[in-house]
Amino acid sequence: MPKANELKRGMIVEIDGVPHIVKQLEAKSPSSRGAATLYKIRFNNLQTHQKLDMSYKGDDILKEADCSRVGVQFSYREDDTFYFMDMEDFSQYGMDSDQLDGQIEYLVEQQEDIVALLMDGNILGIELPQSVNLVVEDTPPAVTGSSATNRSKTAKLSTGLEIQVPEYLSTGETVKVNTVTGKFMSRA
Repeated sequence: MPKANELKRGMIVEIDGVPHIVKQLEAKSPSSRGAATLYKIRFNNLQTHQKLDMSYKGDDILKEADCSRVGVQFSYREDDTFYFMDMEDFSQYGMDSDQLDGQIEYLVEQQEDIVALLMDGNILGIELPQSVNLVVEDTPPAVTGSSATNRSKTAKLSTGLEIQVPEYLSTGETVKVNTVTGKFMSRA
């Protein structure tokens, strides 16, 4: 059972017997001495898809939902439905785009390092890897001789995600992007 300070985006916990997925986390440190850090967490109810905002102290214990984790591959997208294939028995699971809020920009067809969270044979959500490799589709031309400065520019990636990248990168290069922060990590 995780404590509130151990929660991460994408984890599924049980609140009043209903599975909820962690969508946003925010730690608030109080200014007075001896006060506990508060964690403001936004959950999505996985049955009704409603948002729920809660606050916890760091050592509050939450119950992890009883769901199985299965390795899946992102197969394809059809309209607003994303299809994932179980890597062991090749069964297909579909998820609507509204269930994948904030994760769509990191999905590339045939991507295999995704974990699906299943309960009673239904897909509740997915956990992305810590980082993904994406291709730079559009960015201003690379500036030669600018390696000594730490300037950045906007780059549009193959999934539509826009991030800040170092000035020396050019269109067509592959970059590693952190899926938690959405920031450039390195060349891939």
